[in-house]
Amino acid sequence: MKILIVTQYFWPESFRINDLALGLQERGNEVHVLTGKPNYPNGSFYPGYNFYNKSRETWHGITVFRSPLIARGSGSGLRLMVNYLSFAFLASLKSLFINGRYDLVFVYEPSPITVGIPAVFIAKRMQIPVYFWVQDLWPESVTAAGQLNNKLILKQLDNLTKWIYKNSAKVLIQSEGFKEYILNQGVENAKIVYYPNSTESLYDVVEPKEEIVGLVPKVPFCLMFAGNIGEAQDFENIIEAARLVKTANRDIHFVILGNGRKKDFVEQKVAEYGLSSNFHLLGAFPVEKMPDFFACSDALLVTLKNSRIFSLTIPSKVQSYLACGKPIVAALDGEGAKVIKDARAGVVAPTGDPQKLAESILELYALPKEKRRQMSENARKYFEENFEREILIDRLLGIFNGD
Repeated sequence: MKILIVTQYFWPESFRINDLALGLQERGNEVHVLTGKPNYPNGSFYPGYNFYNKSRETWHGITVFRSPLIARGSGSGLRLMVNYLSFAFLASLKSLFINGRYDLVFVYEPSPITVGIPAVFIAKRMQIPVYFWVQDLWPESVTAAGQLNNKLILKQLDNLTKWIYKNSAKVLIQSEGFKEYILNQGVENAKIVYYPNSTESLYDVVEPKEEIVGLVPKVPFCLMFAGNIGEAQDFENIIEAARLVKTANRDIHFVILGNGRKKDFVEQKVAEYGLSSNFHLLGAFPVEKMPDFFACSDALLVTLKNSRIFSLTIPSKVQSYLACGKPIVAALDGEGAKVIKDARAGVVAPTGDPQKLAESILELYALPKEKRRQMSENARKYFEENFEREILIDRLLGIFNGD
């Protein structure tokens, strides 16, 4: 099978589609990727890239076509919109110079929905089907993240989303909670297929490595967060919970791995609230190092803002956390909370409630080590049964083949 993946983000940016592309190729498929110039999350082009160069590359045998785009910059609303639209337009033009015949187009959409425009353009030109994998629900996810509230623009984005779904053979959803929302956008039930995220095969239970141990504060209890420091992650909730935990005189430390638009805000609040002794921002590290960092933690933290749309999603870090076999502290509602509860892999607080989050952290801290060890085992077992990479690649190929 010859597959063209359309995604605004791809290696060297760290997204799940990288590993999925490799997995499809490992099964004997010929995989090509149409993507943009890498600039996420810092907003400037990666070293060696600019608007004009490296229009075609090869990565592990995968042909990568790179469209120019306007870098996302600071991630402000207007600049982000220009980033999204520039890729949609320029990737559509770029596709005219992609020769050959494909069996299908597979779209990875963690935002923006505009990634579907070049995909539909290609599919119509080549008369092949589009399989559209929804990671974020549009347009509501835009308002939930605090990026846009203009009703006229939101209406146009809703119309665009419906057009893309209408022109897709299948709409794949990473969470069962997405189904009702997409049905209400006029997509027929038969087109919607539940297809969850897995995680890169590198995520596994590992022993701590000396060079990583030296980077993590040597503390009695380490609660670690890894990922984007952004609006959706509700760091106001995390910081306030850290204040409450500190007043409880428990030696619990918050270790944050990552960067994002709100990092300066977090640093400011940590200093303002006098949390520097138990709140540590270590910066971003390669995704390959994440299992080694997780091995140095006592538990892993995942949070989202209090929003109906976020309650419908399963944050992709949940699968990574489960795969690494660590207890999870979650401030989640809906689908994400359900996974952790079903797995019996940690403790869950409602979103937007720092008091409940602090209580959950203290609850996990107080558990005997044997109880936490059982949560670790439950996490890995649930991952293997529900999100394991090879099982999900089998399932995706079955979807492509109409099984």
